[in-house]
Amino acid sequence: MLGRTANGLFWMFRYLERAENTARLLEAALRMALTRDLVAAEAEWRSVIATLGLQQPFEATNESYDGLSVWNFVLRGPSNPGNVRAMFGAVRANARTARTNISSDVWEAVNDNWMKLDKLLARPVGQTAVGEVLGTIRRAGTQVHGAFDGSMLRDEGYHFSRAGTFIERADSTARILDMKYFLLLPSLSYVGSSLDTGQWEQVLRSVAGARVYSWLNAGQIEARGIVDFLVLDDRFPRSLAFCRSALRENLAALARMHGVEGRCNALMRDADTRISDLTVDQIFDQGLHEFLVDFLARNAAISRAIAEDYRFHA
Repeated sequence: MLGRTANGLFWMFRYLERAENTARLLEAALRMALTRDLVAAEAEWRSVIATLGLQQPFEATNESYDGLSVWNFVLRGPSNPGNVRAMFGAVRANARTARTNISSDVWEAVNDNWMKLDKLLARPVGQTAVGEVLGTIRRAGTQVHGAFDGSMLRDEGYHFSRAGTFIERADSTARILDMKYFLLLPSLSYVGSSLDTGQWEQVLRSVAGARVYSWLNAGQIEARGIVDFLVLDDRFPRSLAFCRSALRENLAALARMHGVEGRCNALMRDADTRISDLTVDQIFDQGLHEFLVDFLARNAAISRAIAEDYRFHA
């Protein structure tokens, strides 16, 4: 497979995952903001921008952190080159690059949803329309993934696509957790204590884990349980442990197909040793923020190594 085709598949699914995760983050903030006073609602929207790392460009063009300004900036803002409209455009552009390596079902799901979203986001999104738009973005991700799982040959292209998915998914879960624990806490002295239940529910909703966590934990919302669930529970498909395991399997499959392991496989093994035998107590002893910063750095290093090993830019 040509490096540029592998790159197209890898980034097609990274952008798809990023768009869906961004929609979930906005949905969780919208739900919280509707039940809070103006000051608390502004804090919710501020946290969305902080999680996405967009403080500087947002504040350069917006005077306040109201919902209308935030979701339009994130979804379609012209001063935000990483807006969701642009993300889905990148999904389609990468799908076209790899057109001969994806099924007709996958292409149709991507193209149909791109046309639908491009139309919805061609004009400012108002209060009455934002729910529909966010739901459409989530469903677009579900439809593309469904077409992919049901129609793609399990070849190189499949494994590059899945590697992109799990690199991005792990990155998103780690950033959401770090935002809660490092940016939203009123004081570092509160770390490890019982905090605002609503904020923790927002974290779970942002990763589509609220219902299953509640079922597993009899509805009890507490920080250590949530960290254990989102970091170490390899049954949950958005946990860091699950993403690492899935990524390891896909990189191992690529190595077998190519007959040689690359630097990404070595980095993957090293990253595994950092998480495979950890307990939630050890994570808190180390410091959750410090653990997540290290996880994100290793995740980024693996992504770069994949691009180098398989000559994405050759």
